[in-house]
Amino acid sequence: MPRSSHRLRASLTRAAAILPLAAIASIATAERLPDTRARELLSALKSRDAAPARRALREVQASGDERFTAPLIELLRADSLGIVATLDRRRIAETLESSSGQPLGDSWSAWVSWYAESDLVPPPGFTGWKGQLLSRIDSRFGALLANGVPSRVRVEEVVWGGVPYEGIPALDEPAMIAADRATYLRPDDAVFGIAVGEDARAYPLRILDWHEMANDRIGGIPVSLAYCTLCGSGIAYDGRGPDGQSYDFGSSGLLMRSNKLMVDRQTNTLWDQLTGRPVIGPLVDAAEFRLRVLPSVVTTWRDWRKRHPGTRVLSLETGHARRYEPGAAYADYFADAGTMFPVPPTPRLAPKTRVFGLEHDGEARAWEVGKLTRARLVHDRVGGLDVVLVAPRPVVEIEGRSVRTGIRRRYRAGASVRAYAAGRQRFVSVGVDASELSDEQGGTWKLTEDALVAADGRRLHRVAGVQAYWFAWSLHHPNTSLYEAAR
Repeated sequence: MPRSSHRLRASLTRAAAILPLAAIASIATAERLPDTRARELLSALKSRDAAPARRALREVQASGDERFTAPLIELLRADSLGIVATLDRRRIAETLESSSGQPLGDSWSAWVSWYAESDLVPPPGFTGWKGQLLSRIDSRFGALLANGVPSRVRVEEVVWGGVPYEGIPALDEPAMIAADRATYLRPDDAVFGIAVGEDARAYPLRILDWHEMANDRIGGIPVSLAYCTLCGSGIAYDGRGPDGQSYDFGSSGLLMRSNKLMVDRQTNTLWDQLTGRPVIGPLVDAAEFRLRVLPSVVTTWRDWRKRHPGTRVLSLETGHARRYEPGAAYADYFADAGTMFPVPPTPRLAPKTRVFGLEHDGEARAWEVGKLTRARLVHDRVGGLDVVLVAPRPVVEIEGRSVRTGIRRRYRAGASVRAYAAGRQRFVSVGVDASELSDEQGGTWKLTEDALVAADGRRLHRVAGVQAYWFAWSLHHPNTSLYEAAR
């Protein structure tokens, strides 16, 4: 039986318990409207004139055309944002329920989560329609979402994140200062640490929480540190694309499954922050286009400075007026178990469990950060690659006060996890100062940012991974395996 038939039968079964007979009949007799008429109705639904908008909604409801599920969900959000005020919210919800058989009322977040697991498609012209609707918030959204723009994701799942285009200002070639001048930092403050060759840099989370993007040059190469506060991941990308072009990025103001969509300034393409791939825009047409992930680590300022005495660190002089204190921007969110934007269910772990993830040869694997820090040293395998994961320090904990609520909250920011290609080499312990590993033969290996280095010069290269909330990692890698510690 076709999937649509299964969905129809399931919808009728659910509808029998919650909807009037007339609504059930509309599901049973639903037919797609002609594409030309569907486009006309789309246009009318976002009209600022109430009469044509209401007539269009009645016709959509009478047709039962399930392709209008996505536009109706958009209209629920638009109503709550005040950018469409011509339609009755209750009638929008009734139309959604009658065409889908889902008893979700007027809860936009519930409909978004449900839709993400469906195989529904929108009517023709939806992408441009959605871009025009969001243009009422910021005109630049219309160029990002226009009819004919290539996409490798479902545009229906793209949502507005509450800020305008580049409303979260990126730090471009930010001012850096020597470690001894960073008197604003406390030893336990969390930082993203990146080293390219001898050039080591620290990006404190208390600053990046407000900016979420830093475009810099480290070791002579362009690097974009893309930080998605909503999905708990900071990833350092080599800004040089496979086409030889260098790219720098800003925050688009748009999200997908509570994950940041960043935008490059060169082509206005939207990119997935967690994968480094273009998802909507001109670069999507490239057969295989992906930024290279550079090794980075979440650690404390004390530990990073001890490992890299010559490190430079972000200056507070960013050119922006922000309260650069721990937790000021997101303490409430980081301390809460829920997501700020709707996501589909993520079984196996709680959505905001912190994990460390690796991909290799088409396979993905994740390790709970808490389990890694308790073990300190873990040998495992992903995609045929033998790896050793080293997590010698406890999870970094932060206490801060949110500027929004004024409440002091305690939350976790991740941990110092590094992965290396182990080959046949086995390690048995981490040194007391966490700078060395001991192997089975009694040899010692120095732990550096780009490799494990033996006394005789042998090197085991670093494997770049991602720390993120479980919901973000698992939604991007639905077939990911999950490490279970031996009991």
